[in-house]
Amino acid sequence: MSDFLLNFVGDWHALVVLLLAGVFPNQIWRMLGLWLGSGIDEGSDLLMWIKAVATAILAGVIAEILVRPPGALASVPDVLRYGAVVVGFVVFALTRRSIFAGVVSGELVMLAGKWWLG
Repeated sequence: MSDFLLNFVGDWHALVVLLLAGVFPNQIWRMLGLWLGSGIDEGSDLLMWIKAVATAILAGVIAEILVRPPGALASVPDVLRYGAVVVGFVVFALTRRSIFAGVVSGELVMLAGKWWLG
């Protein structure tokens, strides 16, 4: 089991760097935004615009990954990548437009498909 985990995770140093350089600094800004934005009305024009921009960025990232997959994702067959997007979209639609549920379900399909294909 540990060999599978080592092969699946890869270089643990890269994960530590990712956490230190990518996740932690991002979380600081998220918490600051949560604190500063707690008094803003959820239906305000500002938050609607922010939500639209965030959704557009996510759509752009997904399109870029589908068309020109980076790194190890290039080894994933096209049908698996597109299938994961379809599953993610269906889950998004079925869960009252939850972007989180759609992204997580698409990622799970991608991981399960890659594991199954070897």
